[in-house]
Amino acid sequence: MLLTIDVGNTHTVLGLFDGEEIVEHWRISTDSRRTADELAVLLQGLMGMHPLLGEELGDGIDGIAICATVPSVLHELREVTRRYYGDVPAVLVEPGVKTGVPILTDNPKEVGADRIINAVAAVELYGGPAIVVDFGTATTFDAVSARGEYVGGVIAPGIEISVDALGVKGAQLRKIEVARPRAVIGKNTVEAMQSGIIYGFAGQVDGVVNRMARELADDPEDVTVIATGGLAPMVLGESSVIDEHEPWLTLIGLRLVYERNVSRS
Repeated sequence: MLLTIDVGNTHTVLGLFDGEEIVEHWRISTDSRRTADELAVLLQGLMGMHPLLGEELGDGIDGIAICATVPSVLHELREVTRRYYGDVPAVLVEPGVKTGVPILTDNPKEVGADRIINAVAAVELYGGPAIVVDFGTATTFDAVSARGEYVGGVIAPGIEISVDALGVKGAQLRKIEVARPRAVIGKNTVEAMQSGIIYGFAGQVDGVVNRMARELADDPEDVTVIATGGLAPMVLGESSVIDEHEPWLTLIGLRLVYERNVSRS
């Protein structure tokens, strides 16, 4: 089995693959203070509950693929693979790792690993041209050309960041649950804020994607728009441009990159 780990700024998503099928997944908070030993205990607790894995750490794991946007966590996970999975092939996505996707930006090294991994999966699953909208700590929009090249993107504040900012900066506002309100026109402060978040972000997605699609292809209708990320379901029903929803896009990309970097015997 292949263990895939996607470390984001707020959450870390883990997926367990049996061949091409994801058979289990977990979501935990990202904590840059956790040491390698603490992470190993956490992994053991999660995977020990799966019937296809043994009770000992590493039992049943044939490979590991990791991408991280938090350097300190990547450092500790590197130590986890060395100390606790020493005999298991591990691929950590960083410069030098083969992805199969050319990066056509001014400085390819500054593009987040998760964004490249999303592009890898988008090309494999849907081909190009494509736009990946990832609803995470930030809302990122990543463009893939018809030739399968990563050509750039857009970064906007994410849904939870915006909710937090409203609660902190608004004198009469507070942090709210991100949920769909009864109507666009809110009848109270909470519903008004929820409406602004849900419909405001849906409008943002439609506007940004339409502009990107016009730059990306001669016919914008040829562009496939894929949504992913933990908060994507909040916007899916309100956006008019999203064609596909793939919640495990990054994990699938990690599986593909692992296969391209670890030779099969």
